[in-house]
Amino acid sequence: MGRFLAGVGLATMFAWFFRRWREPQPAPPQPAPPQPDPAKELKQKLAESRAEEATPEPEPEPEPEHPMGIDERRREVHERAQAAIDQMRDPPSTG
Repeated sequence: MGRFLAGVGLATMFAWFFRRWREPQPAPPQPAPPQPDPAKELKQKLAESRAEEATPEPEPEPEPEHPMGIDERRREVHERAQAAIDQMRDPPSTG
């Protein structure tokens, strides 16, 4: 009986090997499609933003000339500053 069981086991093993040998082998896995490079995307966005910044801005309009000359304005500012300094030095007297 031992030989019979060994024969059945051997036949089962050969049948299993034969089936495995006859089955088609699975195809090797295909490489994943390349992912977009994030560095290239960032460079493109940077170039676009720089292109937007490169548009010329309108030049500011020149300030209209003050009716007083520069010397008169300078003298007026100096007098106001001197008055403020004098006011800080001489505190108002309280009653």
